[in-house]
Order: sequence, then structure tokens, then C-alpha cells
Amino acid sequence: MASFLFVILDRKNKGNEALMAAAYIAGGEVFFRQTSAVIFYETGKYAVILFLLIGLFFKGASSKTVPYWIYLLILFPGVVVASMTLSYDADFRKLVAFNITGPVCLGISALYCYYKKIKKEDFQRVLLMLLMPLVAQMTYLYFYTPSMDSVRISLSGNYAATAGFGPNQISTVFGLGCFLICTRLFTIRHKLINLVDIILLILMGYRAVITFSRGGVLTAIICVISFLIFFYYKQDAKRIEGTNLRIIGMAVIFALVWFISSLETGGLIGNRYTNRDAAGKLKEDISTGRVELIETELTAFYKNPITGIGVGKGREYREENMGIEINTHNEISRLLSEHGILGVFALAILIFVPVVFWFKFQNNFYFLAFVAFWFMTINHSAMRIALPAFIYGLALLYIVDEKKNPVHRKRLAGR
Repeated sequence: MASFLFVILDRKNKGNEALMAAAYIAGGEVFFRQTSAVIFYETGKYAVILFLLIGLFFKGASSKTVPYWIYLLILFPGVVVASMTLSYDADFRKLVAFNITGPVCLGISALYCYYKKIKKEDFQRVLLMLLMPLVAQMTYLYFYTPSMDSVRISLSGNYAATAGFGPNQISTVFGLGCFLICTRLFTIRHKLINLVDIILLILMGYRAVITFSRGGVLTAIICVISFLIFFYYKQDAKRIEGTNLRIIGMAVIFALVWFISSLETGGLIGNRYTNRDAAGKLKEDISTGRVELIETELTAFYKNPITGIGVGKGREYREENMGIEINTHNEISRLLSEHGILGVFALAILIFVPVVFWFKFQNNFYFLAFVAFWFMTINHSAMRIALPAFIYGLALLYIVDEKKNPVHRKRLAGR
């Protein structure tokens, strides 16, 4: 972190160094937690916020970012409510920080990125900074986890494949890593680089699948499809044939990853994705208890529609009504239950502002994939890590391809 700070301050963020530093931290946050390389649990989110705030100090924010200033202001009445609703013996700072740092990180990411012009080359560097710590984490797991045929596999989340860390979070970050590698196969036309990326895709795809956490893998597939929809549409006739071959090749790679994973897990991975237990019997609840959690949060919103129950109160509320003390897995229902009607306004901003931005410019073919990653991730893993918040911000960047359009570019109002 100190080296990133030195570079940002030395160059005054002239080349979006703050965004690149934030990308590296967001990509490596789970790895840093897993290896106990952080001072405290939320260090990753705080670091992303700090880097982007420094970047904003040097480059400022667009005058068009008013909706996201409003979004940030919306979050804090819930903290006041929490000061009155949380029990006397609750750790107020820890509960509030755990639940509010993710949304605040998203707001700061949006402030930095919204209407921000960035060169295509710099944008690719940001994605590379995001990918590098994921490759490091994948390598770490290959060295520090046993072979699947020598351990007892759990179908609810395979800790044996994740060195004892949360399979849900590792599946999420590796899912994003697979998506980023897939996009490199289409945006970079270099045989050696493509060969390295294919090898990395197979290795990382396998690690993602054998976590037995479905959320990150399904999100990756949806993101790849979302990316290809716009990428394919933007291709000229000369490159369509090459793109078609790469799509077929990628499908073959996915099939190979699944085949290897199935062999290594004795076919149990197929049971997991068809919602069956180890004996092959179909389970009743495909959400592994998440629907029940959402129901309690919607009930809390129904009973407290104006003020909500307060930031961090959800954990206590579930203990009082369900008899279990568990953190939320869904950021949407958490916003509603803990922030009340203000949570509805916050969601409206997060959904409609990017849509308006996209229809106005349509120059970022990562847009739909990034928004899909954010939306899918917060629905199965809430905002326990900075990654979905940061990726949401990247969807709001205005990417400039100076090679194609060196002179005449659409002027951005407010910059």
C-alpha cells in the first residue's frame, strides 16, 4: 500500500494511478484476508476508498455525479437509527463498519469513475492490475491445498479446495478472474499471450468450480455472455469470423474444465449444480437457506418502512426472529430492511443512473458484464468484499479509443 501511495502522490494521479492501485487491492482483498496479510478485516475496502479519494483530490469528480452524492448521504441516517436500535452489548463500530463500508466503497468508486474519460490502454492496465492478484491467489491454492481425491468433499461449500477460507468469496473472485481472462482472449490478438491466457483460464476455472460454490461460477458465465453480446455487435465484418472461432474455442475450454472437475470430484460437482445431495436425491431448497434470510429482511422492511431497523441490526433481528445469528447474503434486501424507504431511493439510483449513462454513450462494451457482476454478486454474497463495489464503478467509465478516433470525440458535459 505504501508503494501505491508514493506513486499516486508523486505523479498526482495523472495516469489514473489511484484507479490502478484500487484495482489491485480490490482483486487481492480475499487473498490478503486468507493469508492474514491485513491489519483488520475491512482493510481492503478502506484502502480502495482511500486510494480513490486521493485520486479525486487530484483529478476531481464530474459535476454529473450528484446522484451518487445523494446516494452516499442516504446511507448515513441508517447509522443514526442503528445507534438507537442495536442492543447495549452489541459491538456498534464493528457491526456498522461491516455493513456500511461496502456501500460507501461503491459510492466513492462511482464518484471517481462516473463520466471519467480513460484511454483504452489505461483501462486495460486497470483490468490487468485487477487480474494479477487473482492469479497469485490461484497459484497459492495449488500449492497449499491437497488433491481432491484425498479429502472429504462438502457439497455445501468445499473448504478443502480453498485452504479453509470461505468458498463463496473465493468462487466470486475466481469467477471474475475467469471472466477477465475470457475477455483478453477476444480483445488481445497475440498467439503467445492467448496461449498463456488459455492455460490460466483452465487452471482458474477448475479452482472456481471445485469450491462447490455456484454463485461465482454462474456469475462468470453470465458476465461472459453479457460481454460477448456487445463485443460481437461492435465487430466489423472482417473480424467476425475470427471472433466466432474464439467463441467456439472458449466453449471447448469450459467443457474441458467441467470434465476435469467432474473427474476430480467423482461426479459430485454435477450433483451440486443440479441441486442434489451426495446420494443423488434432489434437494428442496436451491438457495441453501438464502430465501429464508431474504424473507426476514423483507419482513423487517414491512414493519419498519420509513426508518428501517438500522445499519447492522439485521444480524440481531435474525437472531431474535429465527434463533440464528448470521450475516446477510443479499445486499438488496439488506438495504431495504436496514435503511427503509431511503434504501428504495438508493437502489433506484444504483440501477437507473448507469442505464441512462449507457444509452447516452454506449462506448464501454464491458458495461453490461460489469453491472451483471455487481448485481449477481450482491444477491448471493452481499458486499462483504470491495470487488462488486469497485466493478460497479468501472462500468461508469467513459473509454476513449484514440487509435480509432484521435480528434473528434463526443464531448462530455460537466468535465
